[in-house]
Amino acid sequence: MDNKELAMKKHYEWQGKIEVISRAEVKDKAQLAVAYTPGVAEPCLAIEKDPNLSYELTRRGNLVAVITDGTAVLGLGDIGPEAAMPVMEGKCALFKTFAGVDAFPICIDSKDPETIINTILLISKSFGGINLEDISAPRCFQIEAELKKRCDIPVFHDDQHGTAIVVGAALLNAVKVTGRKRGELRLVINGAGAAGISIGKLLLQMGFGDIILCDIKGALYRGADWMNPAQAEMAEKTNKDNRQGTLAEVLKGADVFIGVSKPGLVTAEMVSTMAKDPIVFAMANPVPEIMPDEAKKGGAAVIGTGRSDFPNQINNVLVFPGIFKGALAVRAREITETMKIAAAHAIASIVSEEELRPDYVLPDSFNPRVADAVAGAVAEEAVRLGLNRR
Repeated sequence: MDNKELAMKKHYEWQGKIEVISRAEVKDKAQLAVAYTPGVAEPCLAIEKDPNLSYELTRRGNLVAVITDGTAVLGLGDIGPEAAMPVMEGKCALFKTFAGVDAFPICIDSKDPETIINTILLISKSFGGINLEDISAPRCFQIEAELKKRCDIPVFHDDQHGTAIVVGAALLNAVKVTGRKRGELRLVINGAGAAGISIGKLLLQMGFGDIILCDIKGALYRGADWMNPAQAEMAEKTNKDNRQGTLAEVLKGADVFIGVSKPGLVTAEMVSTMAKDPIVFAMANPVPEIMPDEAKKGGAAVIGTGRSDFPNQINNVLVFPGIFKGALAVRAREITETMKIAAAHAIASIVSEEELRPDYVLPDSFNPRVADAVAGAVAEEAVRLGLNRR
């Protein structure tokens, strides 16, 4: 039985990957009277007077909504809200497994940004945080930006920021392995959608160097008339020499390739034109832009993919459980850029100087220290910024 067959068999068997389990015993009338009426009126009235008590008298303080519209699900595209549910359930299972955070899947049957924004805003008082998932670009930028303005709880689009943080962590260690210095790198990111743009923004903030973003029409450059607004904004901040051309052309002499695009777009020959001992993070799933053996043939010194069957898996599960655990612990109002950078450094720090090597620049997804390290760094930064309510 291959993985596809096994996955179908297990999903039929599970009939859902999460369930609601009562934390309150209700086995007799006395317990019923405390958990429900009439006793439940007391916490209700307390919360009415002080809404912040909802974090202490309900599960809100440890509850995240995992929300999608089903328009950009994994590598499957726009498959709709019902078909997105297995992924959202899986995400909720990971929240609980890796960080002890409760999460609930919500699939919205609309592609209208304003409808999605209003729906999430109206249910936000039930949750301590909002994890946006698998919403297509450029709509995802508008949805997240508006929710961050209007919600008083953290809103985090994992496809953007989770990916950016784990790439940042991997790159912090990869530059050490290859003897490079932050600020002196030339990086090429292929795929100028939600993930690519967010990676570019975070790596700029972390000071890695000059970045060129590429999309299907080639390098993003100032003045190109085919870019969407989010891409045009990035063109103003990146590609300092305003280089134009194909991926193959701008990859020449680059120190780093980061792929969040499609399979097979990079060849060993293209890697061989990069700077000596380049870093290649090919993250298209399930088939990367270039397979590790081909990247190595082209001279790559550090290679990472999104797959678990190769070294250096660049996986969001290293990020989102700890990010929310930390934010919820201090009841943060939002997740900022500096909190994301703190998370990246926390992940990178799990790999000690003695352990660091070309095939080990990121900790394993199941390393039990990761979520707590990320949570601690995020919580500390939230407190430093005064964004905590606890």
